[in-house]
Amino acid sequence: MNGRDAIRDESRRGLDRRKLLKMAMLAGTLPAMATRAAAEEPKVRTQARIVVAGAGAAGLAAASRLARRLDGASIILIDRRREHFYQPGFTLVGAGLKSPSYVISATKDYVPSGVTLIEEQVREFDPVGNKVVTESGRAVPYDYLIVATGLELAYAAIAGMDTALIGRDGIGSVYLSPEGAEATYRELSRFTDKGGVGLFGRPATEMKCAGAPLKYTFITDDILRRRGNRGKAELIYAAHNKVLFSVPIVAEKVRMLYADRGVKTVQDHVMTAIEPGKKIASFRTPTGTAEIKYDFINVVPPMRAPAAVRNSPLPWQSGPWAADGWIEVDRSNLRHTRFPNVFALGDVAGVPKGKTAASVKWQVPVAVDHLVAAIAGGRSQAAYNGYTSCPLITRIGRAMLVEFDYNDNLVPSFPGIIAPLEELWVTWIMKEVALKPTYTAMLRGLA
Repeated sequence: MNGRDAIRDESRRGLDRRKLLKMAMLAGTLPAMATRAAAEEPKVRTQARIVVAGAGAAGLAAASRLARRLDGASIILIDRRREHFYQPGFTLVGAGLKSPSYVISATKDYVPSGVTLIEEQVREFDPVGNKVVTESGRAVPYDYLIVATGLELAYAAIAGMDTALIGRDGIGSVYLSPEGAEATYRELSRFTDKGGVGLFGRPATEMKCAGAPLKYTFITDDILRRRGNRGKAELIYAAHNKVLFSVPIVAEKVRMLYADRGVKTVQDHVMTAIEPGKKIASFRTPTGTAEIKYDFINVVPPMRAPAAVRNSPLPWQSGPWAADGWIEVDRSNLRHTRFPNVFALGDVAGVPKGKTAASVKWQVPVAVDHLVAAIAGGRSQAAYNGYTSCPLITRIGRAMLVEFDYNDNLVPSFPGIIAPLEELWVTWIMKEVALKPTYTAMLRGLA
């Protein structure tokens, strides 16, 4: 049995098979219930032209729901990436628990009947002229636009950093790609065999899945302990501000767990540069530049909207989301505040929370309901409350299910069953086993 299989086997020991069976039955029942509900809902007849820019989780889910809600609409999905990535699984690949193939599928497999896929990238957004222009120069007009382009990983904003370094000389980065996550695990594995200084952190920008850097620190600690080498390693988490998480009660819980497991934290450290040869990372701090030497580092780059979005009229003109180009939308319905026939979903939307796949699950039905209501000449009362979910892995085989809204309130989906701030095996099973089928159902407009 190899190391990956051994860890996977250990994480399943002692599980109640009857409970798992019930969970599996529930996971299988929900999409069927959603299918019946969608079938019972009358379709709206229209000849509206709808463009969905981006075929990631948000774009595919929106296109699928629109195809179910509308009859006669022209729905065009635009994205040049032929592979679809199940990004919530990247951390599992980076932990050595899954292979890259686990998170890779084909975009075309989720494109619903009646939706046209243009395999190009949007080069220009023209909300005044109601059209987008693709990289080949093709103009695609629309009556309604949904922008779901995702975000850009700005590795070049860190001086000395290049994605070609990932998987070499102690440098990892789980976010880049499935192959990058696998290469990160190889470096992590070497580190947990030898020991040394492991360095973790996050950027000061908005980012997708803000819990991922925290959970990767926990995973590293756990693997070190399993290999009997925790005493050989020092783990440092460099927080970009004075807290470890945006939700105060969660931040305090993580602080306590880090203290219990010997993870050193430093505050107000924003990574600005890396020297791969010397294995030194530089940080901007309130008192000047600070340097930290490392033997392994998980680099999380700054994140911003794609260039085509940033260079368009769509981003916020002022405020906290203007600098990185996040799209200016009403946070309750994801509708653009200046261009009412434009919506933004997923990572690119300029809202206080919501850069997770779980957020997409709640955002898409709201935006689609408002769009369909506009076509039908009515109004929708549907509202998105900022729901964001993070199955925060604290060790292999245990996780906390952290769910919260715009106001940092905890909003547990299973009150009385799953305590949100407890390290539970059932939350781990949800992360490792149950979430992917739910995610796939979401892409098909069924969850």
